[in-house]
Amino acid sequence: MSYPNTLPAAHKNLLDTIVEKLSQDPRIVGIGASGSFASNTMDQYSDIDLVIAIDPASYDNVMKQRFEIVKRIEGYFAGFTGEHVGEPRLIIALYSPALIHVDFKFVSLPDAAQRVDNTKVLWERGSLLSNIYKSAEYAYPQPDIQWIEDRFWIWLHYGTGKIARGEYFEALEFLSFLRMQVLSPLALKQNGLTPFGVRTIEKRLPEFTSMLKTTVATPDKQPLIDAFQNALKMYLALRSQEKVAVNSEAQAQCIAYFERELLHSTA
Repeated sequence: MSYPNTLPAAHKNLLDTIVEKLSQDPRIVGIGASGSFASNTMDQYSDIDLVIAIDPASYDNVMKQRFEIVKRIEGYFAGFTGEHVGEPRLIIALYSPALIHVDFKFVSLPDAAQRVDNTKVLWERGSLLSNIYKSAEYAYPQPDIQWIEDRFWIWLHYGTGKIARGEYFEALEFLSFLRMQVLSPLALKQNGLTPFGVRTIEKRLPEFTSMLKTTVATPDKQPLIDAFQNALKMYLALRSQEKVAVNSEAQAQCIAYFERELLHSTA
């Protein structure tokens, strides 16, 4: 496997160590690299996203020992499992001396076929992992405009209530949710780009980023009102580019509620 030309030297050294150590475990049948490694967009701040493919007969045993496995790699000093991102198979670890972040996702070999990008094979026994990757296409989850539309107006109602009640930090967090789950993914999808939240949005869609900045507020009433109005305008513009069954009644009632409670209120 040839490494991408954007791979920093410190990352390469750690990867060499990881492959050398893990390939000695007979239960491990392949190691893949995804994320910025697979797209050749790494820099000194990149993490290393690894898929560790396990012989199905040994999977349960490896899962019990996965911390022991990553701790055997020289430089390990901290790590935890990935339940917070809904992925308990994941171990997130840091390695010295360069403080490199490594994600180890332990999967049974057949499950390696389910992937979101063109994961590269770093090492394998025979062609086991390569064959699995050939058996199924990779696909990054795309935003579902109908799913969003069916929820957006209740979300607007929710945000209105938070501002009206004076729960300004709650409202701030909710605006972040809209940027991450609605606005940025839709814009990226419509521009033919991978829709992974707001990550590197500044570089990928600079013009859109200028608009997105108008949805960022301070925890104060008027800035939050302005930011929610801008988020609403952006959603409607993005929605106009999609084929969707609009919930016109929900839209009318929730916009009226927003205007009544926040734009025309004397409180």
